[in-house]
Amino acid sequence: MNMAWRLTEAAMKQMDEWNINDIVVQHAGELVYRWHRGGRDRVKHLYSCTKSVLSVLYGIALHKGLLSSSIDLPLSDFFPQLTRQEPDEKRDIRIRHLLTMTCGLEWPDFDKPYNEMKKSGDALEFVLRQPLAHEPGSAFGYNSGGSLLLSAILAQVTGRRAEDFARSELFAKLGIEAFRWNRVDDTSEGGAGLYMKAADLAKIGQLILQQGCWNGERLMGEDWTAESTAVQNKGLAQYRPALYGYYGYHWWVSPREHNGIVDYVFAFGFGGQYLFVVPEKNLVVVIRKSLNGRNAGIHAKTFFHEYILSSVD
Repeated sequence: MNMAWRLTEAAMKQMDEWNINDIVVQHAGELVYRWHRGGRDRVKHLYSCTKSVLSVLYGIALHKGLLSSSIDLPLSDFFPQLTRQEPDEKRDIRIRHLLTMTCGLEWPDFDKPYNEMKKSGDALEFVLRQPLAHEPGSAFGYNSGGSLLLSAILAQVTGRRAEDFARSELFAKLGIEAFRWNRVDDTSEGGAGLYMKAADLAKIGQLILQQGCWNGERLMGEDWTAESTAVQNKGLAQYRPALYGYYGYHWWVSPREHNGIVDYVFAFGFGGQYLFVVPEKNLVVVIRKSLNGRNAGIHAKTFFHEYILSSVD
C-alpha cells in the first residue's frame, strides 16, 4: 500500500476543530497508522457500533448451528407472550426483521423510547408491547429496542449473555481483553452499551474484511459476512447530513453511488464513532470523536473521506 497520506498540519487542525480523539488505519491486516488524543487508546463507549458487533455474534451463532441455520424464526418462538397478543401480525415478526430494523413496532422520533425502555423495569416487555405501526418487513424504522430483543434471543440460543458469548467466541479469538458491556435488567444491552479500545474495534472490521476468518479459523460463514453487509433496505440513505446509509443486518452500507468514492460498510455510534470497512482497498479505519450532538458526527465521516480515502491507493 502506498500510504501517501500523512497527518498534515492542516489535518491536525481539522482534528482539533472537529474533536476527533482516535484514528486507527489498517491495510491488508497491517497497522499503518494510529493516533490517540493524549497518547493512549482508551476503553470507550461504542454507542450503536454495538449493534454491528451483535450482528457478528449472530453470524457466529449461525455458524455453530445454534440458530437452526435460520434468521426467519418468529419472535413468538422466544417470547411466548406474543402468541397471546393482538394483532396477529405481531407473531409474524422474525429475527430477520429485527436485524434489518423492519420489525414494524412503533418506535418514534429516532429511538426516543430507548431511555424510557431502560427505566421501565422490564425492558423486554416494554418493547414487545409496543403497537404495530407497519407490517413487519415493510418499512425501515430505527429501533434499538429491537436490538435488545436480539440480545435476549442470542442469550436463549447460546445459554449465555451476549457479553459472555462474545468473550469466549469472538473477543478471545481476536485478542480483545479490555472491554465491558452494560446490561438492561439482566440482558446485555443490544443497541449500545459495549465499550472497547479503538484498535480492538478495528479487529472487528478486519474480521469482516477477511470474510469471517481469523488466524486460519472460520468464526462465521462467508455467506453471512456477505449477506449481513449487503443492502437489505434503504435505511437512512436520504438523511442529511449523510451520517448513515443503506442498511444490512445491523451494519450500515454505503455504495459508491451513495458516497461518490467507493463501496464500503460501516458501524456507526452516536456523535461520530465510526468503523469503516472498505474491501476494494483492503482497508479498515476507526475514527472516534467527542460528543457534541448527533449531526456533528458527520465530521468523523468527512475526515475519513477527505483525509484518508482520498489519499489511499
